[in-house]
Amino acid sequence: MKITDISVEVTSEPKEHAVRDAIQLLDRNGRTRVQIDTDEGVSGVSTTYFGRVASSPAVLAHLITDQLAPVIVGEDPTMIRGIRTKLQTLTDYQGTAGLSSYGISAIDLALWDLLGKSLDVPVWKLLGAQRSAIPTYAMVGWLELDVAGLESVSAKAMEQGFRGVKMKVGGGPLTEDVQRIKAVRNIIGPDAPLMVDANQAFGYSEALRRGRVYEELDCRWFEEPLPAGDTDAHVRLAEKLDIPIATGENRYGQAAFRDLIARGGVGVVQPDLRRAGGLTDCLEIGLMAAGFGVPYASHGGGAHIHVLAALPNTIYVESGLLPSGVQLEDGCYPLPTGPGLSSWNG
Repeated sequence: MKITDISVEVTSEPKEHAVRDAIQLLDRNGRTRVQIDTDEGVSGVSTTYFGRVASSPAVLAHLITDQLAPVIVGEDPTMIRGIRTKLQTLTDYQGTAGLSSYGISAIDLALWDLLGKSLDVPVWKLLGAQRSAIPTYAMVGWLELDVAGLESVSAKAMEQGFRGVKMKVGGGPLTEDVQRIKAVRNIIGPDAPLMVDANQAFGYSEALRRGRVYEELDCRWFEEPLPAGDTDAHVRLAEKLDIPIATGENRYGQAAFRDLIARGGVGVVQPDLRRAGGLTDCLEIGLMAAGFGVPYASHGGGAHIHVLAALPNTIYVESGLLPSGVQLEDGCYPLPTGPGLSSWNG
């Protein structure tokens, strides 16, 4: 089997309901869709999402079409790690991190989808699954919501059967965070996990000050308290706080996780499929974290559920509210049954 063509499609439109975190307004629904075709009639597809900047999907499409795709036409699509290395070598001069990583990830995911479809099995079966369902929480607590809106969406998440919820913090003073956390806790109850996410908004001193309060409020983890690349500050913060530090969504490639994990700067590792390098790198990052006893929770859902099915250290898949027709089983997403990278959530 050989790759014969890589086609790319782009969509970009305003989000019906823009959402806000501590550093940005996410006001777009942008997607870059990649399809890899073969001489045996089997195709694989991936979709890369962009939450802001209208032109980003088209820029990624240009990079894939003009730079990445031409060098893999004629390759065996089952040689997924070999193709990854080839693309990393190609992009090394310009920098593999950043948009190049988005492109490599898009191709990696499409190749895994193709492999699963060629064998008529879901990808999690190819990875050696450890579990048949993945515990999930709902990321619903955006900062544009007032307290009443926050209470309403948190109640809906619990009614849908999620085990807990995550909410954004850092958009205002600490007193505002405390008010909002207490409101959500009152809705979800004393035992449901409640995670807080600062989206890299703080420096070390402020992260330490707020982290001490979040742990007193019994938050499950403190996500992205610091700029993603500052490993030293993550290590120092983790040494001072009891609440686990969750981070990883804004790190590119395995090397960016190695020292963070080995030095104890992360309590819950959270790679993003687009930035980390696709399914292949997320799986390998997860196994590296498992070797150090660090739990793994995805940033985002969708195809990530296949990685989570296989890792020994999985604790959660992230989700929004349930799409129509989907039901949880005891607070878990059941594994998808369709071939390739089929999924229940986005």
